[in-house]
Amino acid sequence: MSKSKLTISVIGLGYIGLPTAAFFASAGHRVFGVDVDRCVVDTVNSGAIHIVEPGLGELVSDVVTQGKLSAHTSVRPTDVYLICVPTPLIPRDGTPAPDLTYVYSAVEAVTPNLKAGDIVILESTCPVGTSDRMFERISKDTGSEVEVYFAYCPERVLPGRVLEELDSNPRVVGGINEESTRIVSELYRSVTSAPVFETNAKTAEMSKLAENSYRDINIAFANELSLICHEHNLDVWQLITAANMHPRVDILQPGPGVGGHCIAVDPWFIVSESPTSSRLIRTAREVNDEKPNWVAARVTEQAKRMGVNKVACFGLAFKPNIDDFRGSPAELVVRSLLESGLAVACVEPHISQHPEYALVSAQKAVEDCDLIVFLVNHDGFEQFRSLSVGPQVVTMDFCGALQMK
Repeated sequence: MSKSKLTISVIGLGYIGLPTAAFFASAGHRVFGVDVDRCVVDTVNSGAIHIVEPGLGELVSDVVTQGKLSAHTSVRPTDVYLICVPTPLIPRDGTPAPDLTYVYSAVEAVTPNLKAGDIVILESTCPVGTSDRMFERISKDTGSEVEVYFAYCPERVLPGRVLEELDSNPRVVGGINEESTRIVSELYRSVTSAPVFETNAKTAEMSKLAENSYRDINIAFANELSLICHEHNLDVWQLITAANMHPRVDILQPGPGVGGHCIAVDPWFIVSESPTSSRLIRTAREVNDEKPNWVAARVTEQAKRMGVNKVACFGLAFKPNIDDFRGSPAELVVRSLLESGLAVACVEPHISQHPEYALVSAQKAVEDCDLIVFLVNHDGFEQFRSLSVGPQVVTMDFCGALQMK
């Protein structure tokens, strides 16, 4: 099979699947994107996108116009099947656990189309052992006469920099056997300039979970420091600046919690499978999950002390400078403030409207509210000081937006 002229199916056209499909199409492959949402399919086929990601709109328009990318609601026979579907959390015995329903559905949709020599790649975040189970299902359904290469290759990209990092971030490829690892590694090396690390499927699966658990633990340390500093009436930003002057210390910045589709989710995959051995990982998750409630309580207390009912919240996305609200701790804070009876004005420069909350300009927010709360460190929020702010206005910065950058 010539790696320069492959047909590729990308199952799932969300925040990872659509950029991945466009990326492979731009490398010269013929790509068929698959999604159950007809609106998403129609949008892509028109050369447009349904998400916000720098550079993606132009790339999708280009590869669709060239006939290298098209979108469909069902899977068709190709040489490669790349699965990029969600793996959300569901409650299980009191602990959040991964729901692999979409992965199973994707595998079931792919299997009838498989022929000898085809490649199946799973990029969705999954518990250790998922690839082996998926391959066993495929082998059972196709029979021993159909030799298929199967590997796990976790996505490792950052929203807002997805296209850049698809090319520059090292890839981990773990096959269910050595031949699968070799074949799939060759495919990724043909489209990316980054190193490709070869391993087995279980190690590749665990690597994705370990990476995000590591980040979650480090964020939890910073968030816990912010709680301790509040108890001692200390400025957490000054504390971290001072501590980070040590050449071997690099404490992260605290925030209102942790959101998104990776860091706030992946550690639970480990905890659900290894509850006894993952005490630190669980504790970090609990610290970060509780932080939005702590922030909301501090804001409510301050509003009560000031005798005000209107609060302005700056930022709703789950992280700075994007329009992605999946698992956003800022939204959890706003929801809690509304439930406590406060009136909340929201400032979010990356969208024009929100399905739940009315948006106002930054100037309108400071004109109407005496309590200003910063929840997301968007670029530009540091210009808050240039707005016409009354002397009675109090600011609460939970994300470092007003700190020197």
